[in-house]
Amino acid sequence: MDGLSGKLYLICAFSLAGTSVISARFVTGKLGTFTITAVSLFFALVFLVPLCRKQLVRYLRLMSLRNFLFLSLQALCGIFLFRMFLLWGLHYTGSGEAGILTGATPAITALLAMIVLREPVSGRKLAGILCTVGGILIIQGVLTPGKGLSLEHIGGNLLVLCAAACESAFNTLSRISAVKAAADLKEPASPIAQTAIVSAIALILCLIPAAFEHPLKELAGIGMMEWTALLWYGVFVTALAFICWYSGIKRCGAFTAAAFSGMMPLTSLLLATAVLGESAGYQQWLGGLLVILGMFLIGTEGIVPRLRYRRSIDSAMLKNENRSNL
Repeated sequence: MDGLSGKLYLICAFSLAGTSVISARFVTGKLGTFTITAVSLFFALVFLVPLCRKQLVRYLRLMSLRNFLFLSLQALCGIFLFRMFLLWGLHYTGSGEAGILTGATPAITALLAMIVLREPVSGRKLAGILCTVGGILIIQGVLTPGKGLSLEHIGGNLLVLCAAACESAFNTLSRISAVKAAADLKEPASPIAQTAIVSAIALILCLIPAAFEHPLKELAGIGMMEWTALLWYGVFVTALAFICWYSGIKRCGAFTAAAFSGMMPLTSLLLATAVLGESAGYQQWLGGLLVILGMFLIGTEGIVPRLRYRRSIDSAMLKNENRSNL
């Protein structure tokens, strides 16, 4: 049951994370990169701290230096560097394209899971990862003759790929941290407290570079739409998404997280089409279906063997009952 709930948490986490590209589009070019991140993290902490004051104090008392260092690395990779590269990349490439390029995350995470975590690779997992990556390539147009990465946006696309690499590093670090924390704390870590600590560390990292962007002057010049985008970025993309992420990653392995991270580009594609009015062709929708298939293959791993096992037990019990009746 934990495995199923973990996968549902991961779906929610990456679906919310996929909205980051859309919400960032409303403020990119109007506010500095670090100002956007700092304000959104402030909103996240305003939402989180009242929910977990007692848990936060208890978690800080029990947390070892190693746990703190892992959380600091997660804040650096998963928030500070990820958003820095993503927001810079959005200056030079479209929202749909940027969201799609975050689909490099499954392949990078899977590679890190094999090399760093040494997680075993089953045929079903590998098929799921390949479907996810293949779907991303089709969406991007890499597999379509005569198409590929536009030279005009190559710089922005490379920045977005750097963001995807940072997200993959964050995924791997979170899995390591979940295992280590379970041993060090000797009790389940609170996802809300973890999210609050990571958000606070990332906010501290953003304060100095944000100060050079003249944030007060820029914030005074934005409207209700931009403030709404910042609030969404803080509460949903940061707070709720990270709570779901930490709840899911302690129940699932890095390979499963790699497959479900395909929800990020799929969500970005759907929202870029529905909200921003960007066009999507048949290859985008075909790629989206492959992403869903990849998540299905990973998400249902273990269910079929369990069903077969239960059926074999039921069959054996039925045979025994028939023999006893005879």
